[in-house]
Amino acid sequence: MKNGKQPNPNVIHPIKGYDKEIYIKPTITNPNIIVGEFSYIADSDFESHVTHHYAWNGDKLIIGRFCQIAAGVEFVMNGANHQMNAVTTFPFYTLEGWAMEPPAATDMPLKGDTVIGNDVWIGQNAVILPGVHIGDGAIIGANSVVGSDVEPYTIVAGNPAKVVRKRFDDELIDLLLSFRWWDKSIDEINDLIPILTCSDLTKVKEEIEARL
Repeated sequence: MKNGKQPNPNVIHPIKGYDKEIYIKPTITNPNIIVGEFSYIADSDFESHVTHHYAWNGDKLIIGRFCQIAAGVEFVMNGANHQMNAVTTFPFYTLEGWAMEPPAATDMPLKGDTVIGNDVWIGQNAVILPGVHIGDGAIIGANSVVGSDVEPYTIVAGNPAKVVRKRFDDELIDLLLSFRWWDKSIDEINDLIPILTCSDLTKVKEEIEARL
């Protein structure tokens, strides 16, 4: 608790007097966008960052808890894809006057749901392409274009995004994935903040091991 207040995942503006950072979950209107509690974006409108998301494709954008999404990030969904197994990629069927029925789903390069884990930091102006899965604790560098899956607690950057390094050694990553701090209660997380923000990783390992 800070200043007599508990964190509230149902408020839209978690910073008093500032409307350019919002908790995403209470703003969602699209049933095919699922976002966990306390994930935020540095903007006042999240759904405008999800593009080419057409109901007939049925694809979902799923984002975990405690994600940090910077300004200018774009989630490109499957509706952006064009038929690639024919002579032309031109989508005649979407435009008036052209004698083409929509292609079969099997002729389209549909990539499935886009899934972002928990505690993921996505840097400014990054682009997440359709069907990508980003693991818990990953970091996506600013201006990156992510077209491939990202392992948990891995930093990627660039266009196309490439692995820069793992954030921690395998032992600590395994501990964090087992511990799943983001699923704990608000009171538990408040008590864990000294551990979650500690730069002494040996101490962090010991503390988490003691709690598992």
